[in-house]
Amino acid sequence: MHNLILNENLKIYKRTGTLVMMFLLLAIIITVGIVTKFVFSDSQTDDWKATLQAETTQLQQDIDTGSYPKTAINYMEKEIAINEYRLSHDIPPTESQTLWGFMITSSDITILVSLFTIVVGAGIVASEFSWGTIKLLLIRPVSRSKILLSKFLATMLFALLSLFLLFTFSFIVGSILYGFDGLTLPYLAYTEGKVVEQNMLTYILTLYGLKSVNLVMMVTFAFMISTVFRSSSLSIGLAIFLMFTGSQIVQIFSRYDWVKYILFANTDLSQYINGTPIVEGMTITFSITILVIYFLLFTGLSWYIFNKRDVAA
Repeated sequence: MHNLILNENLKIYKRTGTLVMMFLLLAIIITVGIVTKFVFSDSQTDDWKATLQAETTQLQQDIDTGSYPKTAINYMEKEIAINEYRLSHDIPPTESQTLWGFMITSSDITILVSLFTIVVGAGIVASEFSWGTIKLLLIRPVSRSKILLSKFLATMLFALLSLFLLFTFSFIVGSILYGFDGLTLPYLAYTEGKVVEQNMLTYILTLYGLKSVNLVMMVTFAFMISTVFRSSSLSIGLAIFLMFTGSQIVQIFSRYDWVKYILFANTDLSQYINGTPIVEGMTITFSITILVIYFLLFTGLSWYIFNKRDVAA
């Protein structure tokens, strides 16, 4: 099994496209850092207290209108509570030109890691069929299940490496651009109706981890489509389309209770950190259960089709 995984990794990293992905990841992190530092510099740095006070007043006025859904009102109430806590305890926002703020912003680049990994996962099976090399794999004294598993694990290892590089590059670029001022600032979380201080590094690591959930699910979906239909283009196109439209679909139907059973209503586990789940009553345990069911469905279908398929077909 070890040799199979090693062989799949060699296939991935010897491609020029893989190196291009890594350099592109670094280039985008540097670009985001320069833009946020010199183009969209945060005005809160000069008078963040006045800015927060004005924001709090506006949020309260929006709540008083009564024209917003309950989920939006819950979010605004959370923001008001955090703003008031910052003002009373003299804690400036982390977004105000700090290393931590940049790393939190960079966590959104996990969507780029998802795109790269989808491309890798979509082609790792389909390309074997299109190139005709699948027959060379299957004549080995190894079960089809192990072959498929090695390809899936190699894809996930690529995703893990990409996430590690994203975190490392973000820390290095953020350190150069913003220095180490504000490292002692806490993260303010709103849980159970009150604001609590948490360790910022722990929060950022948790944020990266939670954002990778969507990565794992969409890559598994792309892997399944690639295995079932033997088409990398269909797999990439469908996975990317759903990744970008899934959350919008959930928002459109958020008024209905059944929407909580849709995959994309559960992939963003950071909603439980923010205290504003998409559907009222949803819990992190419920979302994890739904994710496990979808994951088993995707992997189970991939395994069944791959083992039953006639290679000569």
